[in-house]
Amino acid sequence: MHTNTTTNRYGSIAAEIYDIDKPIGAMPDTAFHLERFAGFDGCILEPACGSGRTLLPLLEAGCDVTGFDPSREMLERCRALCAERGYAPDLSDQSFEDFRYDHPFDAILVPAGSFTLIDRFETAMAVLRRFRNHLVVGGVVILDIQPVRFLDPTGDDRRQWTAANGDLLTIEGERVATDWLAQRVENRYRYERWRDNRLVEAQLEPMSQRYWGLEEFALALGAAGFCEIKVAGDYDRSRAPRPRARTLTFEATRD
Repeated sequence: MHTNTTTNRYGSIAAEIYDIDKPIGAMPDTAFHLERFAGFDGCILEPACGSGRTLLPLLEAGCDVTGFDPSREMLERCRALCAERGYAPDLSDQSFEDFRYDHPFDAILVPAGSFTLIDRFETAMAVLRRFRNHLVVGGVVILDIQPVRFLDPTGDDRRQWTAANGDLLTIEGERVATDWLAQRVENRYRYERWRDNRLVEAQLEPMSQRYWGLEEFALALGAAGFCEIKVAGDYDRSRAPRPRARTLTFEATRD
């Protein structure tokens, strides 16, 4: 059994399940972000690009996209998927906290709530300022986040999938801590691989996330040096976010 206690690691089984559970082009955020970047001729950075669920459709739409991720397993899958379709984007093993490029970008996109994996307020603020410093003046940052309603426990997470080779992949997740003041949760996930009714691999994956209030995140963006802040709920730009929105998408401009 793999027992690495690094938080939010996304090891090999988690990466494999991610691609099965969230197929490229199938999730609602993909169409939303493709519409936003239709005709966009600038350079886009996708932090925490994972296995390319958003990055690859953007490449196929003609966008110039660079990505990084701290998970070696996710990056390997991203490179392979891109290569299968004839793409070789600039991908690197970096983290939110210390990523570095020697040129600015015209846009930074963080879809699917990946920003909530930054589980400390002070760190998140530093990352927002880092985003600003990696944008051209007038560049935009677009972030999907999950709001504070996710602090409320919803029960244990038990699911299963069948891999392409017939292996049964399972996940069992449980909430182990909720800090209502810090707006932070800790979960423990056990990923398993079963073959011919025998357990052949298991990995423990501690996960932690910080959730945000709508006005709180708008204020955070302003404090980090962004302006012209807009927000949409559940990938619908036609109305203000509803109280039960599961996703808030913020867009802001570097001043």
